[in-house]
Amino acid sequence: MRTVLILLLGLTVGQGMAQAVLDRYVNEGMESNLVLKQRHVSLQKATYALKSARSMYLPIVALQAGYQTADGGRNIPLPIGDMLNPVYRTLNELTGSGNFPEIENETINFLPKNYYDAHIRTTMPLINTDIGHNKRIHEQQLQLSELDVDIYKRELIKEIKVAYFNYLSALRATDIYRAALDLAREGQRTNEKLVENGKGLPAYVLRSNSEVAESEAKLNDAEMKARNARAYFNSLLNRTEDAAVDTSFDHEAALMRAASIVHGDSDTGGEREELKSLSTAIDIRSTMLKMDRQFAVPKLNAFLDLGSQSEGFHFNGQTRYYMAGLQLEFPIFSGNRNKYKIQQSRLDLQDAQLQLAHAKQQLQLSSSVAYHNLRSAWKNYQSAKSQLDAAQAYRRLITKGYQAGSNSYIETVDARNQYTSASMAVLINTYQVLSAAASLEREQASYPLTP
Repeated sequence: MRTVLILLLGLTVGQGMAQAVLDRYVNEGMESNLVLKQRHVSLQKATYALKSARSMYLPIVALQAGYQTADGGRNIPLPIGDMLNPVYRTLNELTGSGNFPEIENETINFLPKNYYDAHIRTTMPLINTDIGHNKRIHEQQLQLSELDVDIYKRELIKEIKVAYFNYLSALRATDIYRAALDLAREGQRTNEKLVENGKGLPAYVLRSNSEVAESEAKLNDAEMKARNARAYFNSLLNRTEDAAVDTSFDHEAALMRAASIVHGDSDTGGEREELKSLSTAIDIRSTMLKMDRQFAVPKLNAFLDLGSQSEGFHFNGQTRYYMAGLQLEFPIFSGNRNKYKIQQSRLDLQDAQLQLAHAKQQLQLSSSVAYHNLRSAWKNYQSAKSQLDAAQAYRRLITKGYQAGSNSYIETVDARNQYTSASMAVLINTYQVLSAAASLEREQASYPLTP
C-alpha cells in the first residue's frame, strides 16, 4: 500500500510539474496576445454601449439659444392714433388740461428684429418600450462579447500548447539527427582507418561519406524547423522570435494524463462557449421580435423649458418664462412596414434556432473526432515504442556482428537508419498524442479559464 501511495504521489507531482510550464505560458499568452487584447477592446466598447443604453432612462438637460433679426417684409398697420386721438382731444377740452396727448399710428412687422430666445430644456421619457428592449439587447450583446473573448481564449490555449509541443518535437528531432550524424562520422572514420590499414573497402568510405552528408542535411532541416517553431510560439506570446523557451516539460507525465483520457477517466468538460453564444443570439432575436410587436404602444415624453426671450437683448421679469408640456406619439399608419418587420424578426429568430441546432451537431461530431484522433495517436505511440525497442536491439546485434566481422557495413548503416527512423517515429507520435489531447481539451472546453 505504501508503494502504491508513493507511486500515485509521484505521478501527481510529475503531472503538476509538467502542467506548470504550460500553464505559465498559457497565462503569459492571456496577458500579452495582441488579438486577445483586441477582443478585450471590443468587450469594453460593448460595456460602454450598455451604459449608454441604461442612461436613456435619465432626463436630458440642454441649453438652447437662438438669435434672429430681420427688416422689411409684411407689416400690420394699427390705426391707434386715428381711434384714440379724438377721444383724447375731447377729454382735454372737458378737463381744460393737456393730460391726454395725441399718439401716432403704429405698424407691426411680421419679422423679429434683434430677437433672442434662450432656454434650458429638460426632456424625459415617460412611456417608451423601445428603451427597455434596447437595454436588454445591449446586455445580451455584452454577453456575446464576453463569450467571444472566452472562445478566443480557448483557441489561443490550444494554439499555445500545440505550438509548444511542435517546438519540443523539433528540438528533440535535432538531438536525434545530431546523434545520427555523430554515428555516421564515427563510421566514416572507422572505414577510412580500415582502408588505410588495407583491411577495408573504398566503397564503404564512399557510402559513409554519403551517409554523413545525408545526416548533415537532415540536421540542418531539423534546426530550421526548430527555429521556425520557436518563432511561431513566441509570436503567440507577443515576444521576440528568438526569446528563450523553457523546455523543462515532463512529457511522460503528460502522456500518463493522455492515457487516462483514452481509457475514459477524464472529465468530459463543460458547455461550449459557441453554444452559449448562439443561445444568446437567440435571446437577442427574441427581444427584437418583442420590440417590433410593441410598435403600437404609444410613446410619451415630458418637457420643461426655463428661459428668456425678447427683442433688444432685454432680460427682466417680463422676458423670463417657463413652459411645460407632454408629447404623445401614437402610430396610425406606416404602409404595413411594421408588420413586415415583425415577419423579418420572426424569420431571424427561426434562423438563429436552426444555427444552434446545427452547431450542436457539428460540435458533438468534432468532439467525437478529436477523441478518436487521440485514441489513434495513442495506439500509434505504443506501436512506435515497440518498433523502437526492436530497432534498438537489432542495431546492437548488427554492431556487434560488424565488429566481429560477421556483418557488413551496409547492414550497420541499415540498422542505424532503422533506429533513427524508429526514434523519430516515437518522437513524432509522442507529441502527436499531446497535441491530440490539447485538441480534445479544446473541443470539450475542459480547460479552466481564468476569471
